[in-house]
Amino acid sequence: MRRKEFSVEEEQEIITFLDQCSFGFLGTVSPDGEPRVTPLNFVYMDGCFYFHGSLAGEKMKQIKQHSSVSFTVAEEFSLIPSFFSDPELACPATSFFKSVMASGLAERVEDLDIKGKVLQRFMEKLQPQGGYVPIDAQDSRYTGRLKAVAVVRIVPDRLSAKFKFGQNLTPERFDHISGELHKRNEGRDHETAEMMRKYCPYHQE
Repeated sequence: MRRKEFSVEEEQEIITFLDQCSFGFLGTVSPDGEPRVTPLNFVYMDGCFYFHGSLAGEKMKQIKQHSSVSFTVAEEFSLIPSFFSDPELACPATSFFKSVMASGLAERVEDLDIKGKVLQRFMEKLQPQGGYVPIDAQDSRYTGRLKAVAVVRIVPDRLSAKFKFGQNLTPERFDHISGELHKRNEGRDHETAEMMRKYCPYHQE
């Protein structure tokens, strides 16, 4: 069960997070009923997730058999060791992160114009520096290639976001852990402390 204090309802916060992430995890069911999880690149457009792949790939077979899928995106910011809170017990050890979980129906996109727009969004996300001819279904250099690639749209019927940054901490523990992150100063510790102040009610202005 997702704790209410960690949930995020603001749509733009979720969209911004998804735009910043380059890959997620697709949950499918194989034709023989086995669960499958596949990491892949994605884009989020107009309330839907999109990914691409081979027309005859395993993902396409699984989706054809079972169109109900899940999709998860997660990004870890910092590990929070137990000794930040307790000098002896291991129980307080945790991590601070952002995640989005969705479930819904997956469907193949057949319209070449839409496929072109989706794949162009992929390029803008994964190769923002440019260096290529923009993808356009009307460009003869791309028409055949668009026909030869599968683009899948996931239409979510449920979507939830969890941004965990110590929202359940008392003000005293919050200040202590934030201070320890600044002292440790590794990886994304300073950014994590900023996220704590952004999302924790004790420190919202």
